[in-house]
Amino acid sequence: MLENIFTLLMLVALQAVLGFDNLLYISLESKKAPISDQKRVRKVGILIAIGLRIVLLFVLVSIIDFFQEPFSFLTGGITDVLKFAFNGHSIIVLAGGGFIIYTAIKEIWHMISTKDLDHDVESDGKSKKSANAVVTSIVIMNLVFSFDSILAAIGLTSSIENSTTAFIIMAIAIVFSGLLMLVLADKISVFLAKNRMYEVLGLFILFIVGIMLVTEGGHLAHLEIFGEHIVPMSKTTFYFVLVVLVVVDVVQGRYQKKIIAEQEQSNNS
Repeated sequence: MLENIFTLLMLVALQAVLGFDNLLYISLESKKAPISDQKRVRKVGILIAIGLRIVLLFVLVSIIDFFQEPFSFLTGGITDVLKFAFNGHSIIVLAGGGFIIYTAIKEIWHMISTKDLDHDVESDGKSKKSANAVVTSIVIMNLVFSFDSILAAIGLTSSIENSTTAFIIMAIAIVFSGLLMLVLADKISVFLAKNRMYEVLGLFILFIVGIMLVTEGGHLAHLEIFGEHIVPMSKTTFYFVLVVLVVVDVVQGRYQKKIIAEQEQSNNS
């Protein structure tokens, strides 16, 4: 009993840590919905995703070997140039990583090219994307992010002999992490709305998340380019880069304020 409780706590902590990038994506993506619908979009997207995560958990437990075994028709390569052996897991991770990289680059370019960010919506408050489209994007990417966390959860509960007990523990951890995202999503969105300079930091973090997923997908697909194996970015490296980005952003922000203050003082004198 105590072992099961400890495993549950470990799973909740794991889901919370791995869910950070997912939470950031939800906060940034929800801004594309009409202003009046953004809060509802985040809640609906997360709630639907929680249900689909449990379904995905059931599917993975049932047919996990199908996702890990390479597809024969997607195995091969070009001599001394390219080798690959794609499986279901690698395709999902690669597609998700590629989409996140595309989204981050598109949004960064949008920030640079838009002349008036404060009025980057139509006069009636509508956005370029419908609320339903944003909910769909949030749900799909939530499933992509949850794929690895569910596989990790399956690994952590592999020592539990009773498969039903293991499934219940994983399902409870998924619900807890989903409710945590539900609570934090609005807070992060409000913070980004009040501190828009951090949106750039958030988008670059998402860009690195995309790179991490692409390298992981390439590794899962046993991808070799000119004889070199694709090595996945470790979670330790990701969090180190994340900390460096945050520190650089904070230092740069304070230094910029200092320069502006000195310039104002110089102009006044």
